[in-house]
Amino acid sequence: MNMPHYDELVHELAEICGILPEYWDIFGKKHITSVDTKKSVLRAMKISIDSSEDLISEIRRRKWSSWTGLIAPVHVLSEKALPLSVPVYIPVRERQESGLSIVWSLEDETGRTTRYTIDGAEIKVSQQQWIDGIRYIRTSLAIKHNGIGYYTLHVECRHPEKDFFGTAERLQKHAKIIITPDTCYIPPGLEKGRAWGLSVNLYAVRSERNWGIGDFSDLKKIAEWIGGLQGSLVGINPLHALPNTEPYGISPYSPLSRLYKNFIYLDVEKIPEVKQLNEERKTPVSERFREDLDMMRRQDIIHYEKVAALKEKILGEAFGIFYAKHFSGDTGRGNEFREFVREEGEALESFALFMTLWEQMKKTEKAYSWQEWPERYRTLSASEAAALKMEKKREILFFKYVQWLIDCQLREIAEDAACSGTKAGLYYDLAIGAVGGGSDAWCYQDVIATGADVGAPPDDFSPDGQKWGFPPLIPEKIKDTGYELFIRTMQKNMKYGRAIRIDHALGMFRLFWIPEGMSPKHGAYVTYPHEDLLRIIALESVRNRTMVIAEDLGTVGENVREMLKHFRMLSYRLFYFERKYPDPEFLPPGKYPEMALCAVTTHDLPTIYGYWKGRDIEVRKALGKYPNETTWRKQVRDRERDKGLILRALKSQGVLPEGIPENPKMVPEMTPELCLAIYRFLALAPCKFLLVSLDDIIGTLNQQNMPGTVDTHQNWIQKTPSTLEEIMQDERFNGLSSGLKKYFR
Repeated sequence: MNMPHYDELVHELAEICGILPEYWDIFGKKHITSVDTKKSVLRAMKISIDSSEDLISEIRRRKWSSWTGLIAPVHVLSEKALPLSVPVYIPVRERQESGLSIVWSLEDETGRTTRYTIDGAEIKVSQQQWIDGIRYIRTSLAIKHNGIGYYTLHVECRHPEKDFFGTAERLQKHAKIIITPDTCYIPPGLEKGRAWGLSVNLYAVRSERNWGIGDFSDLKKIAEWIGGLQGSLVGINPLHALPNTEPYGISPYSPLSRLYKNFIYLDVEKIPEVKQLNEERKTPVSERFREDLDMMRRQDIIHYEKVAALKEKILGEAFGIFYAKHFSGDTGRGNEFREFVREEGEALESFALFMTLWEQMKKTEKAYSWQEWPERYRTLSASEAAALKMEKKREILFFKYVQWLIDCQLREIAEDAACSGTKAGLYYDLAIGAVGGGSDAWCYQDVIATGADVGAPPDDFSPDGQKWGFPPLIPEKIKDTGYELFIRTMQKNMKYGRAIRIDHALGMFRLFWIPEGMSPKHGAYVTYPHEDLLRIIALESVRNRTMVIAEDLGTVGENVREMLKHFRMLSYRLFYFERKYPDPEFLPPGKYPEMALCAVTTHDLPTIYGYWKGRDIEVRKALGKYPNETTWRKQVRDRERDKGLILRALKSQGVLPEGIPENPKMVPEMTPELCLAIYRFLALAPCKFLLVSLDDIIGTLNQQNMPGTVDTHQNWIQKTPSTLEEIMQDERFNGLSSGLKKYFR
C-alpha cells in the first residue's frame, strides 16, 4: 500500500488541528489556505512535520488520543447537564471486564473529596475500539458536584491479574472538571432596566496632583463624580503591565502580561511607606526631582519613560521601608502582603522573576524581549529557576510588592463603589493578547505559538491586512493544560470589576494566524474550543459578579453573535457602524439589540468632534495612508454625506436641537448641543447600556490611536486639554446627566 502524499497528510493534519481550509474576506472573495501556510502554522503549533512519517504519527496520535489517554485532561460541563458524566477509556481484553474495577474521586476547591467505586457488571460498556491490536472500551463515570466551580477528578483502574495493563499494575490519571453556569452575570438593575457610564482613557487624565499620567486616585475621584451624575460604570483602557518605553511599549493593547498590571497608574503618594518616607526624610527630594515632576504635570503629552522612572525610584525607596519594617517583622501589613503572595501563587512568582530578569537584561544586554536574552535564561529548568529565585530574592519580592500595591488601590475603589450607591463601578478592558517578548509568552511557552502573529486579513480599512504583534495561544495546548492560562487571565481581569469588555470576541471562535515571514494575505484562520471558553467566562462572570461585553465588531457571523447572546454577553454596537447596509443610512435606535452596549466611538476611531471636522481623514492624508487621490476624495465625500445622514437621523427621532438645519454645510462645527443630541439618539435604543466618551463631551479633536501608525502619530500620549478638577466643574456633564435622566431611571 502506497504511503499518502506528503501534502495530503499536511491537509489532513491541518484539518484535525483546526486550520480552516478557506475563508471569505470582507470583499466577498474566497481565499484558499495554501499548503505552505498550513505547514508554517503547524510548525508554529510546535508539531513535527519534517517527514511523511512524522505527519502520520501526529495524525494517529490525535485520532486515537481520547481512547489511549484514559481520560481527557479537562471537561467543561453545564451545571444543568443531566446526567452529568465523564467518559473513560480503558484497555481491556475481551470478556475480562468482570475483573475490572474503577475507583474515582472528585475533589473540590476546598479539598473536600467524594470517592466512588464500580466494578464487574456495574461497568457499562458504551463503545469499543481496537487500536494496534489492543481493545479499548468506553464507559462513563457519573459526576455528582456541589455547584459551579473547578474540581479535580482522580481516576484509577485496577485488575486482579498482575501486569494486566502491560508494564503497570494499574492505570491512573487526573483531570480538571469545570462546572459552569449557562449564562454570564447580569446586574439585577439591568435585568429589566438600563444604565449609562463614562469611558475614560485613564493614562490621558490630567490633574493638579498626579505625576504626569492619570492614576488610581484620579480614577477613584472619577468614579465618585460619575456616580453622583447617576452613571453606573467608568470604562477604562486596559491596565495591563507594559514596557513603558516609547514609542513601541506604550500601547495598552500590546502588554507584557495580561495577568498583572502597570505600576505607572499607582498613586505613589498614597502608599503608607511613601508617607513614612516623606516623614522620615532628613533632606527633601532633590530640586531636580521636583522640576521633573512639575514638567511631567505641565506637559500636554505623556512621557512614559520619565514618569515610570520617577515612580520606580520612589517605589524602590518605599520597598526598603516595607522590607525592613513589615516583611521582616510580624506586622499586620506584612501578613496581608504574604497572604496576597500566597493566593497569587506560581503565577506571581513567575511574573516577578521575569520582571527581575527583564530589568537586568535591559541594562546589561540592551535586550527588550526574552528571545534576545542569553540562551540560559530563555527557558529555565526547575533547578535553574529555584537557584535564580534564591539569588534574586529581594528583587523578585519588590515586583510582588508593587503588584500588591496595585491590588490594594484597585480594591479600595471597588469597595467604595460597593458600599455606596452613589459611586460608579469599574468597567475593565481585556486586550486580545500579550506581546511575544513579554512575561506571559516567557512563563507559558508550552501553550503559546512560536513563529506566528495574530492579525486580520486585508479589508477596506487595512488593504494590506494587519499584524497585531503578539503570538496566539495554541488551541490543543490550552486544552491539554486544563485552560490554566485562560482561566487565570479571566480571574485576574474580573477582580474588582463590575464589567469587562472582551476585545475581539471573535478570537474565542477563530483567530487569524500569520506565519512569520508571510504577509497577512497568506494567513489562515484557526478554530478554538469556543464553547469551553465561553463557559469559563460565564463561570468567572457569575463568581465575580461581573457583566461581560463581547466586542463583536467587524465581520462576525450571526452564529457567533447568537452564541454570545445565548451566554448573555452584551454585544458591542457603535453608532458609526450601525447602518442599513448596503444603504449607508444610520439605523434607527429601535433596531439596536436589547442585549448590547452602545457607544459612539472607541480609542481607534475619531471622536465626535474629530469625525465632524474630518480630522482623521486629514491625518491619514498627511501621513500618506491613502493609495491615491481618488480614495481620499471619496472618503471626504462619504464623510460629508454621513454628516447629513446623522442630522436626518436625529431629526427623525425628534432629538435634533432646535435651530440646527439638516444640511451639513450649514453645520460646519460640532457643538455641545449636537453632541448631546447624538447621545440622546443612542439613549432611545433598547440597549442595556450606553457608554459615553469623556473625549466627546469635552470636545477633544484627535483620537487616541490611529491604527496603522506607531511613531508617526501621537498614539496613547495625548492628555486631556483640561485638568480633572476643571472637567468635574464643566456644565456640559450636568447637561449630559440631565439629558439622559429620563431614559435611564
